[in-house]
Amino acid sequence: AGGGRYVSASLAEKLAEAMVSPVGKAPHELLSNREFQVMRMIASGKRLKDIAQELRLSVKTVSTYRSRVMEKMGFQSDAQLIRYALRHGLLD
Repeated sequence: AGGGRYVSASLAEKLAEAMVSPVGKAPHELLSNREFQVMRMIASGKRLKDIAQELRLSVKTVSTYRSRVMEKMGFQSDAQLIRYALRHGLLD
């Protein structure tokens, strides 16, 4: 459609896990503190509206954080985000 490449969900997750920064950090370690906080809340099943209320932010702001997380991590779905968080022990 747009001339881009299709990447399957499983490949996107593997690529995200394989990505490391020059200093050898895991992909989630490259997120800002707030992005990481929002990522963990999404992974624990919270809705954007509830996250916004809890963090005293607008839903739009939380949505922006979610978009940044998805882009930085190479995820295309919340399911990928949840799977990653579970595999890396990021949930309480």
